[in-house]
Amino acid sequence: MALTAVSALVLSLGLAACGGDSGDGGDGGDSGNAGDGPVKITIATFNEFGYEDLIDEWNAANPDIQVTQKKVGTWDDAKENLYTKLAAGSGLSDIEAIEGDSMPAMLAESDAFVDLTDPALDGRWLDFKAKAATDADGHMIGYGTDAGPEGICYRADLFEKAGLPTDREEVAALMGTWDDYFATGEEFVSKVPGTAWYDSTGGTAQAMLNQIANPFEKSDNTIDVENPDLESLYATLTANVAKGLSTKLTQWSDDWTASFQKDGFATMACPGWMLGVVAGNADGVKGWDFANVFPGGGGNWGGSFLVVPKQSEHPDEAKEFAAWITAPEQQVKAFQAIGAFPSQVDALDDPAVTEMTNEFFNNAPVGQILGDRAAAITVQPYKGPKYSDILQAFQAALIRVDDGSNTPDESWATFLSDVDQLS
Repeated sequence: MALTAVSALVLSLGLAACGGDSGDGGDGGDSGNAGDGPVKITIATFNEFGYEDLIDEWNAANPDIQVTQKKVGTWDDAKENLYTKLAAGSGLSDIEAIEGDSMPAMLAESDAFVDLTDPALDGRWLDFKAKAATDADGHMIGYGTDAGPEGICYRADLFEKAGLPTDREEVAALMGTWDDYFATGEEFVSKVPGTAWYDSTGGTAQAMLNQIANPFEKSDNTIDVENPDLESLYATLTANVAKGLSTKLTQWSDDWTASFQKDGFATMACPGWMLGVVAGNADGVKGWDFANVFPGGGGNWGGSFLVVPKQSEHPDEAKEFAAWITAPEQQVKAFQAIGAFPSQVDALDDPAVTEMTNEFFNNAPVGQILGDRAAAITVQPYKGPKYSDILQAFQAALIRVDDGSNTPDESWATFLSDVDQLS
C-alpha cells in the first residue's frame, strides 16, 4: 500500500533529505547472514528500555539468532529515522520501538508492519495496551513493552529548605489536585528563590494531557483543539511560567539534563520509566524521593511498543525475539533495571515488582506506588492518527512562551495555524 500519511508527514517535516543511514536503524545489510552463520537481527530503541542485559541473555542462549541494539536519545530522533525510512521503503531495523502516542499513526499504516497476532499470547497484556496496538481488522502490529503510571518525584532536601513536609504521605497530601500542586509550588518558589517547582512546562503538560479524554481529537478523529479542557490547561501552564514555577527548559535538552545537578527544580511528574532517567541525570545528588500521589488521581504517560517492519529480512526471528523480550519474565527484569512498569498481566503480581524498592529514591517502595498509581487511572486519552503531530505542535507552542519569543496569545494563534495545516 502507499504510505500516504507517513510520506506526507515526512515532507511536512522536511526530512526527505535525511534518508541516509544514521546508525539509528538497520540498513538491510546489517540483517543479512554470512554463509551458515547465525541470523543477525537489529532492534532500534530510544531513551532507556532496560534491554542491555536482556539482549546479552538472549544472545548467550540463542547462538543461531543474534541481536544487536541500536539506541538513540529521544523518540523524536527515532521517529525521524522511522518515518524517513518507511517512506523510502528500506533501511529500518528488524524491530522498531514505537512510543505509545505514535501508535495510532502506525495503525493507520498497518500494512507496513508484520501482523504479530498470536493466539498463544492472548490475554498477555493489559486490555488497553493490547487494544492500542491492534488495527481495525484485528491485527496486532505491536507488542507492548511498559506502561506509564505516574507518581511525583521530589527533592525532600529542597522541600525541607522551603519549610514544607518531606515525609512521603505528607507530601502526597499536598498535591491531591492540580490546584493544590500549583499552589504549593507558588509557596515553594517564594521561599527558595532560583529553584523552580517543576522540571519543564512541556513535561507537566504531558502529564496533565493524560487525564483529558479528548485533548486534541474527537472520537471520530475530527480535530478539535479549541476545547475548554485544552484551553484551560494551556492558560494555566503559561501563567505558571510567569510565576516562576517552571524551569522554562525543554525536556530532554542538554540544559534540562544539567539542571538535575544544579538544584534546578523540586518536583516532576514521573512515570515508572522516568525513575531511571532521574537517577542517571541526578547521579550523586542526595534527597530524591517518590510520592504515592498524582494530582487529579491517576495518569498513564508513555509506554512503548515493538513492531516488525515488513522491510525486515528476518520477520519470523524478529517476531520470536520481540515476543520473548516483552514476556512477563523479561518485563520484570526491565522494571528492576530502569523502573519500566510492566504492561504484562502476569508480571503485575510478581513479588519482584510489588516488593521492589529504589535506593536512589530514599528506598521508596516503587513497586507498590506504581501499582497503586496504575489502579488510579480512570482516563485513557483518545489518540487518533494526528495525535502525535498535534502534540508536537502543542509542545512547540509552550516552548515559544517559555523562551519568551511569543506571548501566550501569540503562541496559541500559531498553534491553531499549525494544526490547521495538519487537517
